[in-house]
Amino acid sequence: MLMPKRVKYRKLQRGRLKGKAYRGNTVAFGAYGLQSLEGYYVTSRQIEAARRAIVRYVRRGGKIWIRIFPDRPVTKRAAETRMGSGKGSVDHWVAPVRPGRVILEIAGVREDQAREAFRLAAAKLPMKTQFIAREEHGA
Repeated sequence: MLMPKRVKYRKLQRGRLKGKAYRGNTVAFGAYGLQSLEGYYVTSRQIEAARRAIVRYVRRGGKIWIRIFPDRPVTKRAAETRMGSGKGSVDHWVAPVRPGRVILEIAGVREDQAREAFRLAAAKLPMKTQFIAREEHGA
């Protein structure tokens, strides 16, 4: 599971996820990408499930890039605990994903294979996504 080695602050306040992704919104490494259409907090488990779905489908072909990283802690109180007595301990890690952000990229496979692999991966993610191809210069 993905998580940071160390962080500056152990617990963060919740805040809110607003706006569009102005960075990380184009295919930069691979030939095809999976782009988010909604803003969501994606857990490290969901990222790993999507990665496994792609790897299982393309078998040993292609290279995969994960463009998001879960660096935001989510705390949770123990079950049946009374109110008060401080904030709960860190339960899991999430990656904040804004609309337009490229989540996954792949190269070294045909377009139909990439589409199917991303369709399987998208089923593991909580938000709506779309398949995008790299824009070649001059096209």
